[in-house]
Amino acid sequence: MRHGMSGRKFNRTKEHRKAMFKNLAQALIKNEQIKTTLPKAKDLRPVVEKLITLAKRGGLHCRRQAVSQLQDQDVVKKLMDGMGTRFASRQGGYTRIVRAGFRYGDNAPMAIIEFVDFDPTQVAVVQAEVA
Repeated sequence: MRHGMSGRKFNRTKEHRKAMFKNLAQALIKNEQIKTTLPKAKDLRPVVEKLITLAKRGGLHCRRQAVSQLQDQDVVKKLMDGMGTRFASRQGGYTRIVRAGFRYGDNAPMAIIEFVDFDPTQVAVVQAEVA
């Protein structure tokens, strides 16, 4: 029986799961919206929300904790400088999960996880300026 055992294993080792969520969190912070399977999106939400809470607290210690989890200086810079101030007045609930149908190959339920203040028109404008 699995009483009191929380979290999914995703048929991966602990190290592989940790690396998977690190990569998903990096992609979500960098792009502000990603498409993944529904169970991964549901398990990614608390990981990202804890990182946003670290960014809201600010300070060198919180930045070092975020670097130890994400291991990417550019993503941590965006997290601490941009998102920490962006979500300063919000008391939690920084992400939204939207169901996105089923994957063609194996019929897995898909979902889009994004930040609540995500505006796709703004991202298109920023990408056009960069290109």
